[in-house]
Amino acid sequence: MIAKPNGHFYSPTKGLMTNSDMISEISSFVDEDPGKFYRLVIGTDSQTRKTNGESEVDFVTAIIVHRIGRGARYFWRKEKRNGHPPVLRDKIYTETLMSLETAQKLVPEIRKAISPAKYDLEIHIDVGPLGPTREMIREVVGMVNGNGFVAKTKPDSWGASSVADKHT
Repeated sequence: MIAKPNGHFYSPTKGLMTNSDMISEISSFVDEDPGKFYRLVIGTDSQTRKTNGESEVDFVTAIIVHRIGRGARYFWRKEKRNGHPPVLRDKIYTETLMSLETAQKLVPEIRKAISPAKYDLEIHIDVGPLGPTREMIREVVGMVNGNGFVAKTKPDSWGASSVADKHT
């Protein structure tokens, strides 16, 4: 299923959710085991496809709440963009900006529902030291850190490279 273009997220178990419903779900998950510490992860991945000579890029943003050592819940949304196939640098910048925009919009609401002392927040970026994105690591990590968030890259950016990637 593809999330509607209204920005709502999709839960694999609950279906399409408003942002406030998703935050309530995250809060309920934390309340189930309040003594545990959590990791809140936001990551975006993309996949380019050619359809009838046109390029289409699927961008998927995932939000994961991970109860350290004891499971997780995740939510995702997909945005399709048509046009010329983007160069790798543009795709990585767009993925990073989409994660940052999601964090800037939702984290203040999440902080109202869950004490920031209960979780670490990470932005996962799909770049790593071994592939063609290695030249961009410092730039995109700087973007994330400059916005006040902690950045994780491969091999520690599983929110983007595994969870979001699953839905591209």
